[in-house]
Amino acid sequence: MRESIPQIIDVAEIMINCIKKNGKVILFGNGGSASDSQHIAAELVGRFKKDRLALPAIALTTNTSIITSLANDYGYEVIFAKQIEALARNSDVAIGISTSGKAKNVIMGIKQAKKMGIKTIALTGGSGGELAKAADIALIVNSTVTARIQEAHITIGHIICEIIEEAFSP
Repeated sequence: MRESIPQIIDVAEIMINCIKKNGKVILFGNGGSASDSQHIAAELVGRFKKDRLALPAIALTTNTSIITSLANDYGYEVIFAKQIEALARNSDVAIGISTSGKAKNVIMGIKQAKKMGIKTIALTGGSGGELAKAADIALIVNSTVTARIQEAHITIGHIICEIIEEAFSP
């Protein structure tokens, strides 16, 4: 992960600039990656280490009514793309998380964000899959073991949160 530090700092700077321009951080993924999305959003809205103003972040994995209605009416593949279409603005940053880089709904969410002119970031593992190719920036964990990738993703998320928090702390 040490070799990824410059790229992690770049991602944090993109997120800082987004927030400074009144944008929000939008995160999404499935399973453990959904949990990581919610965890990172909570660290930004609440606090990571320091008391500070809340920062705008949202995980698209929390509203079961929206997720299930979209999945029922359109198919599971569009649950993130439709929410991005409805909620995102071009000043936002979209972060798709998938350990394999193959999750169709995450890929479609990133593609929808790019279509709207939104900066896109992928957190993935292995070869990065289609998700890494679809995103503007991909942070790829060099492992094919899901548990190790998830552990690295939350570590990366914490590093990013700490950098962002320093930028917005009094």
